[in-house]
Amino acid sequence: MVSEVRASHILVKTEQEANDLLAQIQAGKKFEKLAKKHSDCPSGKNGGDLGFFGRGQMVREFENAAFNMEVGQVSPPVKTQFGYHLIKVTGKK
Repeated sequence: MVSEVRASHILVKTEQEANDLLAQIQAGKKFEKLAKKHSDCPSGKNGGDLGFFGRGQMVREFENAAFNMEVGQVSPPVKTQFGYHLIKVTGKK
């Protein structure tokens, strides 16, 4: 069982912004560069990297998405009280 996930994210205010960024990622743009330029979260300056986290450390919607993804996968927009996230899982342990 996975006890921790390492993820990066891009946080934006609208679903449209998230979808536009997702389209850019799918077209080959680097997730980390887009996070630095567009993310509203302080983690953006680190390419969106949040490090490893366990269950119960993130808001439920974010956690559920991250724990159900494969390493290297980028999520569709995930809505939380903070806005819309694109999540990229970068590791599991």
